[in-house]
Parts: sequence; structure tokens; C-alpha cells
Amino acid sequence: MTSWASIQWSGFCDFYKGKKVLVTGHTGFKGTWLSHLLVKAGASVTGYSLTPSTDPNLFEAAGGAGNVNSIIGDVRDLEHLKRVFSQEEPEIVFHLAAQPIVRDSYKDPVSTYETNVMGTVNVLEGIRLTPSVRSFLNVTTDKVYENREWEYGYRETDPLDGYDPYSNSKSCSELVTHSYAKSFFSDGRVAVSTSRAGNVIGGGDFANDRIIPDCIRAAAAGQDIIVRNPHSTRPYQHVLEPLAIYMTIAMKQYEELRFQGYYNVGPDDKDCVTTGVLADLFCETWGQGIRWLDKFEGGPHEANFLKLDCSKIKKVFGWCPRYGVKEAVEKTVEWTKAYLEGADMAAFMDLQIEDFFK
Repeated sequence: MTSWASIQWSGFCDFYKGKKVLVTGHTGFKGTWLSHLLVKAGASVTGYSLTPSTDPNLFEAAGGAGNVNSIIGDVRDLEHLKRVFSQEEPEIVFHLAAQPIVRDSYKDPVSTYETNVMGTVNVLEGIRLTPSVRSFLNVTTDKVYENREWEYGYRETDPLDGYDPYSNSKSCSELVTHSYAKSFFSDGRVAVSTSRAGNVIGGGDFANDRIIPDCIRAAAAGQDIIVRNPHSTRPYQHVLEPLAIYMTIAMKQYEELRFQGYYNVGPDDKDCVTTGVLADLFCETWGQGIRWLDKFEGGPHEANFLKLDCSKIKKVFGWCPRYGVKEAVEKTVEWTKAYLEGADMAAFMDLQIEDFFK
């Protein structure tokens, strides 16, 4: 039986070949993977982002800019961003640039709002002033919803009202996008969508305050893993899952305006697991006697129970997850061990992409 993923890759190669694509946040974890995918599918990719925020980082591990036209810039800099839009004349825009860490948003809420809200305004303003743009996708988060700690997954029609500054700023980013879509793009010139993704794991995430990167740092150092909240439930998925959907949405709405809208993308319910279960899977996969310790540290509020209802995207695009959470952890560990052994990580990413889409 032919998989959804293999059908999509064939479609991506047909559609994206020669398309001019702008990716904001291309030096980040998801941005690097997305840029790599787009180049592999034949797109002409321009990236706009700050320098990588961690050392090490996936962008440099994967060979830096490679075949991407990499522009270092800040989405808060409207004039620079407008010049880039004018010079590059993209047809498709993926907006991933963000301050993405919940705890960091408590430490610096002003910068978080400036980046996540005004950054989105500036990208949309660039699109408004650039006639070449036909398709725009704003990548947000599952945390945009008003969290009621209930057991069923949040649907696209549920209220937006993120609690912490990160989540709330992404809710605001959604509202800004909705306003621009209605105010400036109602004539159909630009198809506009947002995608609300669950927690993403995969090779090359070196961020602070994320469970899998924390596990990797401890395991690589031969230390016990400290888990600060093992009972919180999250929708964990491999990084290639949402990226395949992002590329699908941008492609389909470019071809037919009726596909624009708001889309959740996350794993099936069985793969919405607690942080403790995820740490168990990591320790089992990594081996070498690695273990984790429950060290609840308190700290600022974070949602305890969170998952998404992804029935809309399954119905509209015929999508189904390629990997479960166990396979996602296995692929992450494979990537990490190859990296630690000094492998060619761009080539290794190609192998994982080919495996995902085969």
C-alpha cells in the first residue's frame, strides 16, 4: 500500500521545483529541517533569521546555508524585511521565526511579544507590499488555545487565549494573521493559513528547557537525566510530521484558495504521553544504563494536560502520522549518535527524509 508520505513527496517535487520560497527562522531547529526539505524538493529558498541561538546548533551541523540564500536579519526590523521581500520576490512564505521557549518568555516577556507579535505583523506587511506572494503559512503552536486541562483534544474552533507570555504572544500572532487575511487578502491574491503544531522532537534540537535536548545532554555526559515535571502530558511528534503538513498546506492553498484556514497538526491520542513516559522511551532507546530522576523544581505556570484534535487535517488532506512517539524517539537518538560520531549530518538528514517519505 502506498503511504500518504510517499504520495506527498512526489507531489512536492512536482510543485516546489523552481518555486521561490522565503523561510523566516531558517537557522532554527524546525527552520533548518524545513529549508533542507524545500531545497531537496527543488525550491529556490531564501532564509531570513537571526544567527543560531544555541551552540552547537543544527544549522551549522547541517553545513550552514548550503543551497539556501541565507540572510541574517531580525523580523522586528521592518525596513530590512521589506527590502528582502522586494529583492527576492518570493511566491511562498513560511513564517517560523519566534521566541519559542515558555520559561524564557517569563524572563523576557517584552522581547517575546516584540518577536512573536510585531515580527508577524512585519512579515505580513512585507507580504502585503509584495505582489509576487501567493501563499503564506504562519507556524504557531498547540499552546495558543485557552487551556482548560480537559481530556479531549483542542479543535480549531476552540477559543485562543494562551496563558504564559510565549503562548499568549502566539495567540496574538494568530489574531494578527486572521486580521490581515480579512483586511488585505480577502480578494484572494494571497492564500493565508496558520498551523498549530504539537511538541516536536528530532535530531538537531539543542534548545534549553526542552525534555529531549535535556535528555541528550545528560546522556552524552553520562549523567542522570533531570525531569522537572514527569506527569505533564504533551502531543509529541517527529519534526518531519508537521513539516510535511506545512509544505502540503502551502502547496494546496497556492493551487486552490479553498484550502486556506487554520489547522492543528499533532500525533494520534496514543502518542500523547507524559514527560515521564517520553523519558522512559529515551532511556530505553539510548541504552548504556541511562536513567532519569524526578526533580520537580516548581517554577512558572505551564499547562499540565495538552493535546490536539487533528481530525480536520486528516479529513481535508487525507493525512495520517508516519511515526509514533517511540519511532520518533528512535529517529532522534539515531541522529544524535551519528552526530556525536562525527557523521556528515546533511547526508544523514537526507537519509532520514528519504526513510520518512518512502
